[in-house]
Amino acid sequence: MSQISSNSMLAIGMTVVIITSGIDLSVGANLGLSGMIGCMVLMKTQNVLLGILVTLLISTFVGAVNGLLIGYGKMPAFIVTLGMMQICRSLDYVISNANTASKFPEAYSFLGKAKINGSFPVYILFIILMFSIFIWVLAKTRFGRFLYAIGSNEEAARLSGINVKLCTMFAYVVSGILCGFGAWIMTSRLMACDPTYGNGNEMDAIAATVIGGTSMSGGKGTLMGTAIGVLLVGFLRNALNILGVNPYWQGTAIGAVIIVAVLAEKLSQIRIKK
Repeated sequence: MSQISSNSMLAIGMTVVIITSGIDLSVGANLGLSGMIGCMVLMKTQNVLLGILVTLLISTFVGAVNGLLIGYGKMPAFIVTLGMMQICRSLDYVISNANTASKFPEAYSFLGKAKINGSFPVYILFIILMFSIFIWVLAKTRFGRFLYAIGSNEEAARLSGINVKLCTMFAYVVSGILCGFGAWIMTSRLMACDPTYGNGNEMDAIAATVIGGTSMSGGKGTLMGTAIGVLLVGFLRNALNILGVNPYWQGTAIGAVIIVAVLAEKLSQIRIKK
């Protein structure tokens, strides 16, 4: 659970974005950059609330920029978020000068290390809460239904009166906010922030989302499925570590799982059409 804690936040946001037939390759880099800036502010000011607020503001800003360019600028999501990933990675190293941020107030460790009744970690309760909120959003709100409609047929959604540009933008804003929460969980648990944090996390988020049944073509998917996908990806990585598999091979395993999951979806669609 500790290994998947921050990735679970990224997977929620990734699910919201992919449902609209988009993708956000910048989530890992966004987590790293927002976490680094927030932790540097926290280290200098020793103000826990300010550090958390800065983390969330930076991650939300990155998500909003993605959303504006994709929703209103009609630019391809793959290209925009790929470019944003490179920008965030670069800024992470420039701002931190490739140094680790640490020496935070002990109060900052509450989310990552505190336990209820001495055994149940607070961050797991937080993850369950976030999944519950967004399950409700997707299933019971107009915004959630609009996202599915956009992913199924964007032109039909536009003709039916849905503000496609605004809803698309907010999908990426949601993804950005959740990157900030992921950064908060990770840095609170480790009580440090390194420029390498978040590297490759976008792949685990995509893998969890696809394994959970969310269609890469949009319009289909649930967060209950994503929750199962997150657990499966975490189990796979943990099992590979226990078995002593070379870390360099673990990316191959995750990549193969993504391809198999997408292939299975395509085969199921072909059977339905027949």
